[in-house]
Amino acid sequence: MSDTFAVAARRLAGLSAMLFCWRPADFWAATPAELAAIFAAMRGEEPEGDPLAPGDFARLMEQYPDG
Repeated sequence: MSDTFAVAARRLAGLSAMLFCWRPADFWAATPAELAAIFAAMRGEEPEGDPLAPGDFARLMEQYPDG
């Protein structure tokens, strides 16, 4: 039997709290892609896609400051 969204979300929220010390707000602020990347890294999988080119990260930080 497959899990409902609520059951799967509760399981992932619990794992995130235990493994990353995330509070519920941290979990709900994360995107599915961010969660997938974290769990893939924990399994030793290589990241998908190309890395950022030099300067791209700095441009993103300027474009989307954290405050």
